Amino acid sequence: MYTGLTHAHSLLRWLALIAILIALVNAFTGISNKRAFSANDNRWSLLTLIFFHLQLVIGLVLYFTQGWHTQIGEMSDKVVRFYSLEHLVAMLVAIALVTIGRISSKKVKEDRKKHKRHLVYFFISFVIVLINVPWPFREVGAGKGWFPGM
Repeated sequence: MYTGLTHAHSLLRWLALIAILIALVNAFTGISNKRAFSANDNRWSLLTLIFFHLQLVIGLVLYFTQGWHTQIGEMSDKVVRFYSLEHLVAMLVAIALVTIGRISSKKVKEDRKKHKRHLVYFFISFVIVLINVPWPFREVGAGKGWFPGM
């Protein structure tokens, strides 16, 4: 079960990043071209939201089954600190920003403001995710490769 969840979490990372990138491009082009907020824009923001929330559920299952929640007292170890605290908190913030961005944009009537809300919230979330993913070139992700567990 753990291996399957690790694979799913790793693969879903790429789907979430692709979805948020497409949503960001849509928002940017919507603002710059003064384009109406379309069903396609809504679809990509919804897919981004879905992928991020799926990542949250799988990530929380991995967090508790791996016992990271019990190792919070060992903050001197960079890897333990990253997985038990930094990664969790940063990703919760990123997911909250995607959720707030999508919900707040739905409440706005003007298309430009909808695009702008998506752009701002999703961009901040995207940056947080990029900084806090255990990439293989980082110490916390060293040796895991681009697709951990595969």
